[in-house]
Amino acid sequence: MDKQTVLTQERYDELLEQLKKLRTIGRDDIAEKLRVARSYGDLSENAEYNETMDEQAKMEAQISKLEEELRNVTILDETSVTTDVVHVGVYVKAKDLVYGDIETFQILGTGRLEDGVLLDTSPLGKALLGKGVGEIAEFYSPTGNGKILRYEVLEITK
Repeated sequence: MDKQTVLTQERYDELLEQLKKLRTIGRDDIAEKLRVARSYGDLSENAEYNETMDEQAKMEAQISKLEEELRNVTILDETSVTTDVVHVGVYVKAKDLVYGDIETFQILGTGRLEDGVLLDTSPLGKALLGKGVGEIAEFYSPTGNGKILRYEVLEITK
């Protein structure tokens, strides 16, 4: 059984729009690039054709990944989201007790860290789940040679 991914309606809509663009505009762009590359003749020595085929393969892999993610989605009922403890859908402001940084994340089932999204399956995400304000989340850093990192939950909001 595939793992269910919990998303807000907003994030689900973003991913659906991204998938729609890849299926339409993305595929159309690749088809046009392939048409142009084929017009240059011999495909066995056509670098532009080979690059476009690689680009197409990457895009199709991205489409497949998005389709798989969206097939296993549970939409978070944001009206039932509480802020007593950390769970999927909330925003968490936490202080890194090792380095002193204060960061704010939204806990979700999928996303990108540069978007301020923290995956519920990441080491920090798992450690924060179920914690309340003032509690400490500890976890082994996967990139810090087994170092234990500690975050204090400062605030939980919708």
